[in-house]
Amino acid sequence: MKKILVIGSTNTDFVLEVEEMPRVGETIMSKFFHRLPGGKGANQAYACGMLGGHVSFLSAIGGDGLGSAVMENMRRADVAVSHIRTMEADSTGIAVICVDGAGNNSIVVSPGANLRCDCDYLKEHREIIDACDILLVQLEVPVDGIFYAITYAHKRGKLVILNPAPCPDGIPDEVLQCVDYITPNETELQKLTGCRMDFPDGIQEGAQSLLRRGAGHVVVTLGGKGAMLCSGSGTARFPAWEVPVEDTTAAGDTFNAALAVGLAEGRRIDEVIDFANAASGIAVSRKGAQTSVPSRAEVEKFMSSRGDI
Repeated sequence: MKKILVIGSTNTDFVLEVEEMPRVGETIMSKFFHRLPGGKGANQAYACGMLGGHVSFLSAIGGDGLGSAVMENMRRADVAVSHIRTMEADSTGIAVICVDGAGNNSIVVSPGANLRCDCDYLKEHREIIDACDILLVQLEVPVDGIFYAITYAHKRGKLVILNPAPCPDGIPDEVLQCVDYITPNETELQKLTGCRMDFPDGIQEGAQSLLRRGAGHVVVTLGGKGAMLCSGSGTARFPAWEVPVEDTTAAGDTFNAALAVGLAEGRRIDEVIDFANAASGIAVSRKGAQTSVPSRAEVEKFMSSRGDI
């Protein structure tokens, strides 16, 4: 199996379960509170490990002990974390997450030490990029460092997956041209391209604009509608698996991790996206971020029980 490197954020998630999202100026009571490991980078690295990938992780944590707990969770998923940067004077990143009765979420992030996962740190660890076959990145750490990692990995012949979340105001064309797979959701696609939000024509139009700017493939995640793949070979739609929705917090992270693992195994892209949809489908049926991520065996059993494998 090919080796995966994930670069990204590490957070501790403070999750509040509420009946409805609070309105401006409103104080409400939470039903439950949970403190859980999180961060888009850590979630994706953890999910890669749980899904059977050979994965390493580059990130930055603070000296407050919160980051150490997240790293211990990484190790339980067989994620290599020996090159994580620890900033003793900084706090570990945190995310405050409200999850309503319908499973929708609203998130506020304080980056803390994640700001130290920067260009200098990544340049110091170029050998880790050299050792991987697939680079999986998001944008919850300084984007200049991520853009550097993307262009460097591309020059070294690595396959690059960019999950553009949180979505920036723009991605330079010279960076986009180094991306093999970009995986926006509908909102991120609209922000990146200005496309119409109507499905499927507006979504396809936005994806085509990213292809024209240089991206190799565009995989748009569509929540309950599944996913759409656009490439030079055409467009294909992949329906979501029908599951009860409990919490959507880590759905996108699980999808991206499964995409990386499937590609690392050399599977056909249609099989990979079906696998990613199944993994994220299981994730949304559970609460939490990393706590919702399924194992490889669970995904295979889920797909087999529904006649897909």
